[in-house]
Amino acid sequence: MQNSFAPEGCLSGTRENTEFIRSEAGLRLAKETGKILESTVICCDRDLNLTVALGNMFGIIPKEDAVYSPDGSSVKDIAVITRVGKPVCFKVKDIITHGGERKALLSRAEAQKDCINGYLSYLLPGDVIPCRVTHTEKFGAFVDVGCGVPALLPIDCISVSRISHASDRLRTAMALRCVVRNIEGEPFRMFVTLKELLGSWEENAAGFYPGQTVRGIVRGTEPYGVFIELMPNLSGLSEYREGLEPGDEVAVYIKNTDSKKMKVKLVVVGALEKSRRPELKYFTGADVTHIYRWLYSPPYAEKVVETVFGP
Repeated sequence: MQNSFAPEGCLSGTRENTEFIRSEAGLRLAKETGKILESTVICCDRDLNLTVALGNMFGIIPKEDAVYSPDGSSVKDIAVITRVGKPVCFKVKDIITHGGERKALLSRAEAQKDCINGYLSYLLPGDVIPCRVTHTEKFGAFVDVGCGVPALLPIDCISVSRISHASDRLRTAMALRCVVRNIEGEPFRMFVTLKELLGSWEENAAGFYPGQTVRGIVRGTEPYGVFIELMPNLSGLSEYREGLEPGDEVAVYIKNTDSKKMKVKLVVVGALEKSRRPELKYFTGADVTHIYRWLYSPPYAEKVVETVFGP
């Protein structure tokens, strides 16, 4: 059985979801059992009601049922309009006749309310959960943590290597695993973090050695040098080189590594054409559902860099 509280886009196309939405009988059964289903929004009318494609009929999500607002505030138009062309979760409220046609009356807000009350509110700091990127900003990324409920992934929590915009690392609709950082109530708000799953300094540095020439990405320039990312959680420093800008890709020669100071000394060999952004490499196994403490720095390092979840 699929997780009904998964990020939107995870249920569409699954056998169980398809069986429910393909017929009126299936939709009625979903109504009786409170089942959360999912399908794609095909249009939004002038009154901001959403039309959803189902098996042999259409579903309607009224504007007031398009987004759950825990504090009762009005839903922004853009939050409704941007659902067009995307999968949305919903609960079936009723089957009605409208304009001579049978249609399903749906509520995305009810599905989101169930997700918060039955899943998200029980999570603890340190829990590892599936997420999906909905959009990126300079200050971070918003991710769907279940049924379209948003959480904030701050930019300083995306990776150890500093980036200027969340889109430098993430892309819309990208599936992630994140760690719950903290949850606030009244109204419900969640914050998550990613860098703790992307490995310690030692784990990342193990793939590099002096004398090796590798690809890197310029992340910052200062009069004293250029910061170059080798992995999302590993950067090195080269001497200043004129003409390099953040985002440039370069070939770098590794002079030496110092685990005690967590430093990698580099020499820029030359500029490279931009390549496709690589997929994130997780150093925490997919079977891990909770972490209590993450130690980035080696045990003998001069500086301790860690994250402790919970009390």
